Amino acid sequence: MDMVVSNLQQQRAIVQQLRREAGFKRMPVSLAVADIIKYITEHEQDDCLLVGFSSQRVNPFREKTPCSIL
Repeated sequence: MDMVVSNLQQQRAIVQQLRREAGFKRMPVSLAVADIIKYITEHEQDDCLLVGFSSQRVNPFREKTPCSIL
């Protein structure tokens, strides 16, 4: 009997999750991609991977100290 109750609870949880997902606002992929492209082109001058860093001091990926082997 406990197995039936557990299975019923699982099924109810799945149905609730599906109802929440069905309520999400959706948009076509073509519009989402257009928005992503627009965002990228508007912010590409701020992207350090594209334009680089103004100096090595502002580069968070630079080596802090050189490695020395004794």
